[in-house]
Amino acid sequence: MSLIAARTRAQRKQLAGSASGTEIHLAGETETPAPPLPSQPAAKPNITALPTKPPISLTRLPRDDHNLLLKKQHFLQKYAITVPRTLKRNAPHAVSATLVFAQQEAGTAVCIHPSGLLLTCAHCVAGDETELDLEKVHWLLFASGRAVSAKCLAWDSQRDLALLQVTAASAIVPGDLPEGVSFPSVTLADGAPQLGAGLVCIGHPGSEDLEASEAGVSTGYDVLHLSSGSFCGYAEGQDVQDNSEIGALQHDCWTYWGHSGAPLLDARTGKLVGMHSSWDDETGMRRGVALEAIKMFLKARV
Repeated sequence: MSLIAARTRAQRKQLAGSASGTEIHLAGETETPAPPLPSQPAAKPNITALPTKPPISLTRLPRDDHNLLLKKQHFLQKYAITVPRTLKRNAPHAVSATLVFAQQEAGTAVCIHPSGLLLTCAHCVAGDETELDLEKVHWLLFASGRAVSAKCLAWDSQRDLALLQVTAASAIVPGDLPEGVSFPSVTLADGAPQLGAGLVCIGHPGSEDLEASEAGVSTGYDVLHLSSGSFCGYAEGQDVQDNSEIGALQHDCWTYWGHSGAPLLDARTGKLVGMHSSWDDETGMRRGVALEAIKMFLKARV
C-alpha cells in the first residue's frame, strides 16, 4: 500500500491540467513577489488570548475533533520526548517549535519565526485548489501542549508547502498574551546539508494503523516522535522545486502517516534543512521538501 497521501495524488491531477507551473496563493494578494522572511515582521500580528484548554465554543470543531484536541494536549503536557544532547545544546527550541495538527487528520508543522509563522506541507492544509480556504481556522498544538489557531497565508501545491500565521494562542503564564507574545522557533540553514549528514526528524505519527486490514487498529505511537537518520541526497533527475508527486529530498529518518510537515533538522546545528512530505513505496526511501524549495517559497510570502 502506498504511503503517499491521497491528497498529494489529487494535487497531481490538478497540476496536470495546468501549464502555468507553480501555483502560489497568497492571502489578499495575487502572486506578488515579496522579500525573503525578515528577522522581524513588518507588522506585529494581532494574536488574541485563549484559555489553556479552549472550549468547544471557541474552537467550533466537531465534538470528536475537539475532544481529540484536548486528548493530544493532555498527552503533550504529560510526556516529553528525549532530545539528543548535541541538538539540545545547539538548538534548545528545536522540539518546542514543532506543532501537531489537532484534528483527526494527523499532520505536523514547525514555527519558523517567534511571531508565529508556521511552515507545513500544502497537502496538510488542502488537498487541492478547490479545497483551499484561506479563511479556514486550523487548530494546532505546540510540543508543550500550548493550543493555537492559525490561518493560511500562502499555499504552493507544486512545492507542497504552506505558510500559516498564528491568530490566537493559549497562555503559558496567565496574562502573557497578547503583549510580549513570542513562540519558540527554528532557524533556516544557510545551505543544503552534505551528503550523509546527520538529520533529526520531529513529527506526529498517526494513531491509527492505516496498513491494517481492519479499520480502527491503534498504532500505539506517541503524539510526538523524534527520529534520527541522514541526508541521502536528491532524487536523480527531479527538480527540487517540484514536490507535487513526491518530495525531491531523500532521507532515512523514521516516519509514519502524519509526519507530513515534520521539520528535518541538521543533527549538529539544529537548523532547518528540509521538511518531510512523503515516502517512496517502491524503495522505502523517505522523501521531503528541500531547503532550496523552502527558501524560494518564502520569497513569495506576504
